[in-house]
Amino acid sequence: MSISMSSASLPIFQTALTNLKHLLAKGQAHAQAKKFDASVLAQYRLAPDMLPFTRQVLIACDASKLCVARLSGLEAPKFDDTEATFDELIGRIQKTLDWLHTVPASALDGTEQKSITFPVGKDKTRTMAGEDYLKHWAIPNVFFHVTTAYAILRHNGVDVGKTDFLLGPNA
Repeated sequence: MSISMSSASLPIFQTALTNLKHLLAKGQAHAQAKKFDASVLAQYRLAPDMLPFTRQVLIACDASKLCVARLSGLEAPKFDDTEATFDELIGRIQKTLDWLHTVPASALDGTEQKSITFPVGKDKTRTMAGEDYLKHWAIPNVFFHVTTAYAILRHNGVDVGKTDFLLGPNA
């Protein structure tokens, strides 16, 4: 039995982003409880050459919506990338989730062999078949950025664990 492109993408991205939203809520509550400005967390990096927390969240959202858009042929919403606060980042995740919920399964199913060309860095592109793009590029990319956001929060003392990452608000 095979799985469909819609079932291999939409619920995966929706769960990852819902759980990311949950992690941000816990980070925001931690900052409030400890009486410090959450913008400290928003700009935190695990290493000098890594992007800060805010970019991890934005890229997780973008990687999800752009994958679905490229596979489906639908226009992804454009966001300004100006979110800086936890409330704004949570709103960005919600806007992405809202759009993902509008995408019909029929727009994704059957795109396994569709040729997908996408940017890799600032001046290169790569082309992959739809199924390979989904399984070997887009999903790992989303999880990389969600995991990095999780690690930044955890490193900074936010009480998050594996169940928060995997189950989100159902933890």
